[in-house]
Formats: sequence, structure tokens, C-alpha cells
Amino acid sequence: MAKAGSNSVLEDKGCTNLSIRDAQKNIEEATDASCASPTLPQNLNREPLYNWQATKRSLKERFTFLFNNELLSDVKFVVGKDRQAQKIPSHKFVLATGSAVFDAMFNGGMATTSTEIELPDVEPAAFLALLRFLYSDEVQIGPETVMTTLYTAKKYAVPALEAHCVDFLTKHLRADNAFLLLTQARLFDEPQLASLCLDTIDKNTVDAINAEGFTDIDINTLCAVLQRDTLSIRESHLFGAAVRWAEAECQRQQLPVSTENKMKVLGKALPLIRFPLMTVEEFAAGPAQSGILSDREVVNLFLHFTVNPKPHVDYTDRPRCCLRGRECSITRFQQVESRWGYSGTSDRVRFTVSRRITVVGFGLYGSIHGPTDYQVNIQIVEYEKNQIVGQNDTGFSCDGTANIFRVMFKESVEILPNVCYTACATLKGPDSHYGTKGLKKVIHELPNTSKTCFYFFSSPGNNNGTSVEDGQIPEIIFYT
Repeated sequence: MAKAGSNSVLEDKGCTNLSIRDAQKNIEEATDASCASPTLPQNLNREPLYNWQATKRSLKERFTFLFNNELLSDVKFVVGKDRQAQKIPSHKFVLATGSAVFDAMFNGGMATTSTEIELPDVEPAAFLALLRFLYSDEVQIGPETVMTTLYTAKKYAVPALEAHCVDFLTKHLRADNAFLLLTQARLFDEPQLASLCLDTIDKNTVDAINAEGFTDIDINTLCAVLQRDTLSIRESHLFGAAVRWAEAECQRQQLPVSTENKMKVLGKALPLIRFPLMTVEEFAAGPAQSGILSDREVVNLFLHFTVNPKPHVDYTDRPRCCLRGRECSITRFQQVESRWGYSGTSDRVRFTVSRRITVVGFGLYGSIHGPTDYQVNIQIVEYEKNQIVGQNDTGFSCDGTANIFRVMFKESVEILPNVCYTACATLKGPDSHYGTKGLKKVIHELPNTSKTCFYFFSSPGNNNGTSVEDGQIPEIIFYT
């Protein structure tokens, strides 16, 4: 395992932001104070610690007294490297009772016989924090030492101290340190902390990506984040952040910061950028001019934005809906028939819901003539205000079956309870299947959650024949 760094990862007014040297000094001062012995007559200086046991009322006090103390010590550790190395006395019995690794080191089949053991990959302050915990159950960690202490607790299999470190990090997790802590959580295999970091990044994506620690993450952490559907950031800003990361990575690898090298270091992360979610203006102003995409990719993406049928592109158009929980859907028809034609008029139906939801897309019927592509504009309009609250000009492919095909909004659409909205879909393509025996009320219910009731109403005016009873827009896809 790589050595954990000793730089500060947290800065919080509620925490003492000590350097490792200062922390070590404090530990030594506290130890000296706890080890103070009664003043003895001059003629007993040859045995200044005689009867120290009588001053300690409990086993914990006696073991605490022995912490970092030469008294009865039978092993020494040389901890750290070069000038920072520190010699720390210890007691095999105490260490073996607190750590299976130390037990194997001193008592196993290949036990060491050395009385001095070098630990160049461990920080002195972290090792002292580990020993203090083993001798006294006391936890002494801070912003400067928490990562190195976590590394040391992992190395010597002391899960209780690991838990204290993770708890400390969890309490001080913020947007500006979320990426740095995520990298460490992945390095130390702490899935609970990693999950909390990702949650923080989801909720505060812009702040997290603008923080200094973002450009320091490794490629695998970058990919883990770019894969998420729940980031709350526009795709053009995410692309800009990925380019910033690539520039920093070029410098880490001592490569010239050129377009070619930025493409190289981004590698498997680049296909995770969802270019189709950008507007054509955002794409033209940023990625199209960056040089990071090939000429063919730029042309295909411009065609994807502007023509139908759309050419294949190697980038997903699945929205980052910034939502948590399970995706849900309701279907308002009980039967499927054919044929339904299109002449440029929108299929529309009104609806209300009983509780706040967030709509991410519609399900639409496809062709009765076999596999084909449709061009489609989908909208949600607040009925009373006649205001568009969500839309996407896109397309979808169907396979000729009576299945329902997903068409998603670029951004999620908040739907308020008891407010009337109009769902609209304007399709260009061949005749399709359509739904019949429509329901005026559809109830969606998940275990341990409240019911969500949808109420459907026909839309006045020309709606290409779609109504509550028949037509298109069979499905609404949403989160509660």
C-alpha cells in the first residue's frame, strides 16, 4: 500500500490544525505529565521509579504510564525516514494483545528476534496515536494526522481506531475536501466514507470541483465520479473541470501540457463526458474548439444536435438528473393498438400529481413498420401560466415492437402537487402504435413510501388525437 501523505486535509475552526511536529510535541508533553512520579529523597535517585505502581489505581492508569516509556520496554521502533525518524520504546505484550499483526510479529512462526524494528513507511505522530490507543483506549487524532493514523491502524489491524478515524473524517467532510477524502477512502478501502464523499459531491458538485483538491485525484477516482447520474452540474462545466484535471495530470507525469497529452491522460475518462447533454452553443464554445475531440467526433456531435436521423456517437445522452433514490414510472394505458399518424401536431395530455415529484422523461410508442428512428420534441408546460418548465429536442430508435421507448429530458423537471401541467410530444416519423383504455387516475406506490397519485385530463385544442382514453405519451418517468 502507498504511504499516506502527511499534509493537512482538513481545515476547520473547531479542530486544532497542528503540524505533525507540533502534535508530536503535545503528545510527548502529555506523556511526560502523565508519567510524573513522586519526588524521592536524594539517596533514592538510583531508583527514581521505585513503587510507581502504587500511584496508579487501575490497569488503564498503569498501562498508560508505560506508553512511550523506556520502563520495562523490550522492543524499540525506529519510525519514519531520515531526519524525521524517531525511536519509540514499547512493550511486546501490550502490542500483541491489541493487534493481530503485532502478535504475529512477536509470537508467530516467523517471529522477529530483533529488539529494534524499523518502520520507514509510518509517520511518528501516527504511530504514537496508535500506541496511545493500544495502551489506554485514548484517541488522539486531528486534521494533520487523521489520514496517516488511518493508514497505520489499517496496517496493524486495529479496526476500532480505524472507526474513530473514519468518524472524525465524516464529521468534518465538506465540499472543499470531498474529493481529497474520496481518494483516500478509496485507497484505504473505506466504502462508507467513500459513499458519504460521493453524496457530498452530488449535492455540491460545482463547489467540490472548484476546490483545490479536485485536480489532485487519480484517474480511477475521476472516472468513478464522471459515471454518476446524480451530479448537479451542467455538462459543459464538467468538461471544463476534466480539462483542468488533465492539465494537472500532465504536470504530474512531467509531460508538456499539449492537446495530445491531455487526450492521452484523460484516456478512459473522456467517454464518460455526456456531450449530447450540452446545448449546441455550449458544445461549439468549448469542446468543439478544445482539440481534445477528433474532427470526426466533432462533426458527428454537431449532426447529433441538428439533424435526424441522428448519427451514432460514442457518448451517452442519459441525463444527470441530480436525484437520489429509485427511478419510477407509471403507465396510463391498459392496451396497445396500431396505427397512429403524425403530421407535425403535438400529442398532448394534462396531468396533476398528489405530491412533489421530479420528471426525467416520457415513454413513447414506436413504429409499426419495423425498426426506425424518430425525431421528437418533448415538453412539460405549466398549464395556467402557459410556461415551458422542461423540454428536449432529441430523437429515439425503436425496434418495431409495441414496447414503450424512453425519451429523456436534459435536465430534471420539478412537478408541484395539485398544479396542472401539460405533457407534450411532437414526433416526426412513420405511423406508430398507440395506447387505449386509458386511466384517469394512476396510483404509484413503493414499500415504506407514500402513494403518488397521477390524475389525467384531456388537453383542449388540437392535440393530434391524444386524450385520456387514447393516444401517445403512455408513460411518465420520475423520482419522488
